[in-house]
Amino acid sequence: MITSGEGKYKVWLKEIKLDDGIIFILGGGEKSHIGGIVLCEPGKTSKTIRLEGHYDDIVLKPIAEAACKKHKTKVVAVGGVHVDNASKDEIDLLIKNCKDLIKHL
Repeated sequence: MITSGEGKYKVWLKEIKLDDGIIFILGGGEKSHIGGIVLCEPGKTSKTIRLEGHYDDIVLKPIAEAACKKHKTKVVAVGGVHVDNASKDEIDLLIKNCKDLIKHL
């Protein structure tokens, strides 16, 4: 598992390798949840599912696409990060921390 950030802005990414693909689970903040799902296949456009009221696919998509490109395999990224009543600056910090996870894929 890899992490980025501190306190309630800490996010984590767990990797599960399958025989034919990788699943990444993203969580963190004050409440981990399932807010979105992104599926990538090499050479194809990624597919995104956004659960109502959530925007987690915004950070899941770059994770899934980077992992798919690096490992040349199918990737599913699922999960979500939540901080109660987050300000724009707090959301920006959470997004930054999620993007930092990509460096360690």
